[in-house]
Amino acid sequence: MSLCINPRCPQPDHPANDGSRFCESCGSHLVLQQRYRVLRLLSDKSGFGKVYEAYERSVPKILKVLKENHSTNPKAVELFQQEAEVLSQLYHPGIPLIEPNGYFQFQPKDGTGVLHCIIMEKIDGPNLREWMKQQGNNPISQRQAMNWLQQITEVLHLVHLKNYFHRDIKPDNLMLRSNGQLVLVDFGAAREMTYTYLAQLSGGSTGVTRISSAGYTPPEQEYGQAVPQSDFYALGRTFIYLLTAKLPTDSGIYDSLNNEFRWRDHAPQISSPFADFIDRLVSPRASDRPKNTQDILDELARIAADVGQPAPTPIAPTVIKTFNDSGTVAQASAPKWTQIGSKRWLMGGVAALVVVLGGVGGWQIYQSMAGGSSEAIAITQTLSGHTGELKCLLLGPAGTHLISGSVDATIRIWDATTGQLVQTLEGHTSFINALIVSPNGKNLVSGSADATIRIWDLQTGETIRTLQDSTFINTLDISPDGKTLVSGDADNTIKLWNFATGEELQTLRSHTSPVNSIVFTPDGKNLISGSADSTVKLWDVQTGEVIRTFEGHASPINAVEVSPDGSTVVSASADRTVKVWDRQTGELIHTLQDTSYVNAVVISPDGTTLISSNADGTIKVWDLAEGKLRRTLTGYKDPINFFVVDFNREMMGTGSHSRDIKLWQFELEE
Repeated sequence: MSLCINPRCPQPDHPANDGSRFCESCGSHLVLQQRYRVLRLLSDKSGFGKVYEAYERSVPKILKVLKENHSTNPKAVELFQQEAEVLSQLYHPGIPLIEPNGYFQFQPKDGTGVLHCIIMEKIDGPNLREWMKQQGNNPISQRQAMNWLQQITEVLHLVHLKNYFHRDIKPDNLMLRSNGQLVLVDFGAAREMTYTYLAQLSGGSTGVTRISSAGYTPPEQEYGQAVPQSDFYALGRTFIYLLTAKLPTDSGIYDSLNNEFRWRDHAPQISSPFADFIDRLVSPRASDRPKNTQDILDELARIAADVGQPAPTPIAPTVIKTFNDSGTVAQASAPKWTQIGSKRWLMGGVAALVVVLGGVGGWQIYQSMAGGSSEAIAITQTLSGHTGELKCLLLGPAGTHLISGSVDATIRIWDATTGQLVQTLEGHTSFINALIVSPNGKNLVSGSADATIRIWDLQTGETIRTLQDSTFINTLDISPDGKTLVSGDADNTIKLWNFATGEELQTLRSHTSPVNSIVFTPDGKNLISGSADSTVKLWDVQTGEVIRTFEGHASPINAVEVSPDGSTVVSASADRTVKVWDRQTGELIHTLQDTSYVNAVVISPDGTTLISSNADGTIKVWDLAEGKLRRTLTGYKDPINFFVVDFNREMMGTGSHSRDIKLWQFELEE
């Protein structure tokens, strides 16, 4: 059958709806977005929306529709749209997949107002409350608890790195796939950390919507002061339920008269160290809980070692919010534009700690920069056309065209002078994560979350070859001689491909987290890679062996670059630093302290200047040899995730969270 979602339809399940394009009862469209047909109502008891099962051909989906009585409430609409926005920025088996344009509006035939809709992946399993009932409400073992806690912490790690926290973790919002993977759902309550903290620090009304789930919500969140560590409290309460089979409000474990929580006697199957750690998660004060997700993962490993239990197998977070970062090596044959991009890893847990423990001073970013002048930059042009958020940007051969990739699964080619859209390349079925142009300027290579790499003819716009990878492509580069293509993947590996034939040559394994950035050295003999494991590695291309590992960053590496002469390696990190290394010795030459998470770096063709962009929306210009800040370019209100630079014309193109490309003029020297 086909179900009509018009809330005022007199008979939404009219028998004649099956196979029809329009509801026989009210005349509303039955095929939403010309793709989805609704089969049945699953629930109308959730806070904001109704939940339906829908189908795109034979593939089941979940359709969430904001309830009609909330459609005129701006805050409710904002939260609903936010769920789609958050999910569209994340990709992990523990997070429901939402496709490009997953949020849309539907106009019923009667014209009574639009319905707000989100279409997403259907998880093939029960939530943990349902699962517990299915298992006879028996407490789970410590081994299972540690495995599940590891899984959810990996998911939260990704969410917090994106600078969000969930705010509504509970058994009902944790679903179990048939393969045993836990999935965190319902991101409608998710909140961006920076917005929340700055609102709190302003001394005025926070404007933060209070989200409360009895027994799982921490004290500070009850007062509208949620922080990332609030997620840890809710996580701890959830696992107390799983370990005791008693709800947090059960009088058997909660003494409401004395406000005391006594649960450990009801979980005799777990060790004291693990019980102590759960108690730490649910500490009344946020500052007494783990400082970030990595702290939780480290503690789980220590507990496993102490009790002689194998450590839970880490599930590598598959990150979809990644950007082109390889860049064309600056050399005589290279075009005058240098392209650069970034992996937008945001170290949410640490950001929260700065505010909770450090006060306003932690956010006075401009006051902390020593040296250099500041200059406001005016945007000269905005290029619009993508229907999804931008993910990567580069400049085509001879600097005549800008090329962008997006969440909308398309690649768009723009005239760099006029800003006009020249061509749209279609073929990928998911987010475009990386772009690179071949050294001869004839081919464009794109890497996608659909686990494919496409090689395009730039003149005709046709796909020449499609390479099938095993996971999501994060970054790409091509050797200076044009013979070898390299991809950095979300499964922690690096793959080398024969550019002419598409044959996979070898797979390099050493990183323990997704590879975010990779670049060939100018001589083509080495690869430099940066990973979410906070390390930079130098590889021998011929043998596939790691020559050396550059260690010193405290957070994921967002971008790596190499100087035109190949002597210097530069790495940018979410730890708010850029590090400059000697390629031959591995010695740290400089540590450049930035003001926020450093998203991208580029080195000028003459090797004297380093430019970095970061999450506070500024561009920093550094003297590479001396490691000194020359100037700070301001005027861009959003995080700058990737940029391209024309050093001759002193022009720059930047991309952020939006769908638009911004072009602006700047002066390299004062």
